[in-house]
Amino acid sequence: MFVIVRRFDPRFFREVSALRPYEILVIVDPKPTDEEVATLLTQVGDQAKSLGIEVDKVDNWGKRRLAYDIRKQREGTYAVFEAKAEPSMVKELERQLRLNENVLRFLSTRVPTRSKKARSRKAQEPPAGETKVLEEVV
Repeated sequence: MFVIVRRFDPRFFREVSALRPYEILVIVDPKPTDEEVATLLTQVGDQAKSLGIEVDKVDNWGKRRLAYDIRKQREGTYAVFEAKAEPSMVKELERQLRLNENVLRFLSTRVPTRSKKARSRKAQEPPAGETKVLEEVV
């Protein structure tokens, strides 16, 4: 009988963060005033924080014309949340946004992160305009 013994090798393990970066775009009904929209966005941010989502930044883009009518509205107030969360947390926030009557549309996208290997490879390559001369033949 053979027994295989494996030792702990830290090269094969890396730290995995469960929180992933997301951008959540929310289009709010244009009827409320700017103050009411600001309170609505803080409520959405508080809902996200209560779910365990780390909200880094909230950008209010203001009123913009929609590409097509949504609920007989031609305009909407756009806001973007930059957050870090688990996928299950984002699904729950999307469910709560669906139930909010003032939210016309929303879109949550996961922001891709670049690995350290890709960054180190790019740092080793020379810039596009420069070329290295390895050997000169006369």
